[in-house]
Amino acid sequence: MSETADWFRWEGERLILSLRVQPRSSKAGLEDVREGRLRVRLNAPPVDGAANKALIELLSDVFGVPKSRIELLSGETGREKRVAIDAPRILPPPLPPR
Repeated sequence: MSETADWFRWEGERLILSLRVQPRSSKAGLEDVREGRLRVRLNAPPVDGAANKALIELLSDVFGVPKSRIELLSGETGREKRVAIDAPRILPPPLPPR
């Protein structure tokens, strides 16, 4: 069964997120949902893939999965990104429980 919102959806055990990333932020973490995307703040600059690497590390910690279970689906060079997380162990707010 597929549960859907503007900014996330489940494909079996795989969670697909639509994100709006803000690099070079003073603090890193998940923020609120705006305009159909979960906002994520990162300390890393958007240079040489540093922000994407920081995003994967943050999502790994927040969702309780190894980095190898997170895939950047789109938005490699932009602020708007889509990521897939295979079988997340933790569902932090604002995600509803399954």
